[in-house]
Formats: sequence, structure tokens, C-alpha cells
Amino acid sequence: MASGKTVAEIRQRKREQRLSRLQAKAKQLIDSHPGGSLWLFGSLARGDWDAYSDVDMLAVAPTPVEADQLADAVLSQQLADDVIALCTSEWDRRAASKDPYWQAISRDARCLAKG
Repeated sequence: MASGKTVAEIRQRKREQRLSRLQAKAKQLIDSHPGGSLWLFGSLARGDWDAYSDVDMLAVAPTPVEADQLADAVLSQQLADDVIALCTSEWDRRAASKDPYWQAISRDARCLAKG
């Protein structure tokens, strides 16, 4: 390519920029949710995203009520398209489960912010 950048390099740079913006917004949001954490999962976390990919997140907090509040905040701030709210013990249980769905999420999840 004339600019010396490959498609893969451009794609990686765009991913890093998108992740950096998400992480900054997640850190601001988590400040008002002590004990909570936000996890990115799905294609963006794995790196196989495209222009049509959505942003999937886990909102994890000490209690189910706090997890729901955190998920609501994520959606109201338009930080993600889809959010799964889980209390900390439920996330730990699912991450350790033999369920292929949760094994994949656990393997690929990337912590954006932790309070």
C-alpha cells in the first residue's frame, strides 16, 4: 500500500482506538458504582469485529440490584448495545462453569473498568 499501512495494521489501530474510548468511558461510569466492573466480550473483545459488530458488555456488581443499575447506566450512556447484568458471585460461577457459552465469554472477556 502506498501509505505503508496494511489493512491488518489499520484494523488493529482502529480497534485500539475504539477500545481506548470504551475504557475511558467505562472508567468514568464505574466511579459511581463502587465494587462494580465492566467487561467487554464478543467480537470486539476477541478482535474479529467488523463495521457491523455491536458492543457486548457484562455489568458485574456485588448484588443483582447493583448489577441492574450498572447495566442501566451503561445503556443510558450508550456505552454498549447489549449488556448482561450479573452479581459478582453469579459471574464467578458462570465463568467457572462447563457451559460452552460462558466458557467462551470468560475466555474472551476483557475488563474495561473495575471499581
